Amino acid sequence: MTTTDTASFSLRSIAVPAFGPALLFSIGEGAILPVVALSARDLGASVAVAALVVTLIGLGSWFFNLPASLITLKFGERWAIVGAAAASTVALAAAALAPLVPGGLWLLAAAMLVVGMAASVFSLARQKYLTEAVPVILRARALSTLGGVNRIGIFIGPFIGAAAMQFAGITGAYWVGVVAMAAAAGLSVTIPDLVAKPAADDGVPVPQATLRSVAVSHAGVFLSVGMGVLLLSALRASRQVVIPLWAEHLGMDATQASLIYGLSGAIDMLVFYPAGKLMDRKGRQWVAIPSTLIMGTAMLLIPLSTGFVGLLLAALLIGFGNGISSGLNMTLGADFSPDNGRGQFLGIWRFMADAGATGGPVLLSGVTAVASLGAGVSATGALGFAAAAVFAVTIPRLKHRRNY
Repeated sequence: MTTTDTASFSLRSIAVPAFGPALLFSIGEGAILPVVALSARDLGASVAVAALVVTLIGLGSWFFNLPASLITLKFGERWAIVGAAAASTVALAAAALAPLVPGGLWLLAAAMLVVGMAASVFSLARQKYLTEAVPVILRARALSTLGGVNRIGIFIGPFIGAAAMQFAGITGAYWVGVVAMAAAAGLSVTIPDLVAKPAADDGVPVPQATLRSVAVSHAGVFLSVGMGVLLLSALRASRQVVIPLWAEHLGMDATQASLIYGLSGAIDMLVFYPAGKLMDRKGRQWVAIPSTLIMGTAMLLIPLSTGFVGLLLAALLIGFGNGISSGLNMTLGADFSPDNGRGQFLGIWRFMADAGATGGPVLLSGVTAVASLGAGVSATGALGFAAAAVFAVTIPRLKHRRNY
C-alpha cells in the first residue's frame, strides 16, 4: 500500500464488511454458549459428558487452526469467512433439532465440534484479511476493534438468546445462533477482495511456503514472543473460571456471581480502541506489559477477597487488564507474519494461543486439586507476571521489519 493510499485509508471504509460479520458470528456464539451444557443434560448426558460437549467447541477450534490456514490459502479470505459462517449455520440448526432425532446427544456433540472448527477458519481468515487490508500504522486499532467487536457479541448474545428462549424454549438460543450465523455469511459476501501482490520484483514466481517451512524459519519468534502469547491466553481463559469459582467459595449465589462476571465483561468492552491507538502510536509493549501485569495482580488479589465488594473490585481490574489487551495476540501475530506464508504462520500462532487457553484452566484445576483453590488462583496469576517478563524481553528485540 502506497503512502498516498495509507493517508487516505479509513477504518470506516471497511467497517461494515470487516467488523459486521465478526459481530454477528460472536452474537451467535454468545447466544448458545450458556445453554450447550443444559441441552446435553436434557438429552441424557451426565455432568461430565455435558462439560465435554461444551469443551468440544474449544477443542475443535484448537486442533483445526492448522487446517484452517490451508483452507484460507486455497479459497481466499472472503470465501473462507463465508463458508465458515455457513457451516456454523448448518451446525446450529442441527443442534436445535437434536432433541427431535434419535441419538440427539451425538448430533449435538458433532454440531459443537463443527462450530469450533468453523470458528477457527472464520477467525484466522478475518485476521489475515485485516492484516493485509489495513495499513501498518492502523493495524493495532483495526485488530483491537476486531477483538472488541467479538467481546461485544459474546456479551449481548446471551441476552438475545434468553429473550428467544422465553418463546421457544432452550432451542430458541440455537435459532438465534442460526439467524446470526446466516446473516454473517450473507454480509461476508460483500467483503472487498484484496488486490493480489506481484509474485516477485523480477517476475520469477516465489515458491509457496508450507507449514513446515514457516515453522522452521520462524521458530525463534514462536519460541519467544509466541510463548508470551501462550501465557497470556492461559491467563485469559483462567479468569473466566476463577471469578465464578471464587464467588461460590465465598458463598455467593448465582445472581451475585453473574453480576460480578457481567460487570467485569462490561469494563472489558469499553477500552479496546484506546489501547489499539496506544499500540499504534507508542508500540506493542506499551499495552502488552501493563495488561499482563494488571491481570496477574488482580488474580493474586482474588484469594484475598472475603466478600462481594472485594471480589468485584478484583474482577473489574481483570476486566480492565483484559480489555486493554484486546487484539494484542492478533496484532503481534500480524506484525511477525511473513508476506509469503502469512496464513500458515497465523495458523501456527493461533494454535499456540489456543493451547494456552486450554492449558490455563488445566493448571488451575491441577493446583487446586493438589493444594487449594486459593493456591490455584495464585498460580494462574503468576502467569501474568511471566507473560509480562517475556514481552518485556522479546518485543523490543524482535522488532518487525515494518515500522509501527
